[in-house]
Amino acid sequence: MTTRRESILTAIRTALTNTAQVSTRIYRSRVEPLARGELPAIVVEPVGDSAEQNTSLPTLDWTLTVRISVIVRGNIPDQLADPIVESLHSKVMADLTLGGYAYDVQPVSVSFDLVEADQPSGVISCDYAVRYRTKVADLSLSP
Repeated sequence: MTTRRESILTAIRTALTNTAQVSTRIYRSRVEPLARGELPAIVVEPVGDSAEQNTSLPTLDWTLTVRISVIVRGNIPDQLADPIVESLHSKVMADLTLGGYAYDVQPVSVSFDLVEADQPSGVISCDYAVRYRTKVADLSLSP
């Protein structure tokens, strides 16, 4: 069985299919460096997940923070990433239930890490809060 958290992360990665300028370069929790030919790319990863117990129900309400990072190389990296960020945001927000695994998705923040190397590079990270519910004793099922 798979946890709802894992199902949500998979649903987000699937929703990002055909994001502008990225093609199939969408990775899940990738830790290896990306080669030049693999850019621009997107990496989807969990940042944190916190629970709150419902007092009247045997359920947990979770807030999963998901980071979707756009990695680009070229002059003015944040400008190069902008159409990709616009496209991914539209795709993530198109179904606030993520195929029925969540009950809400909200944007939280966007951060910019711009670095100089042999060619300017940037990582633009878009954080989203995904709200979902599970049973107290079973992380795979919705109540």
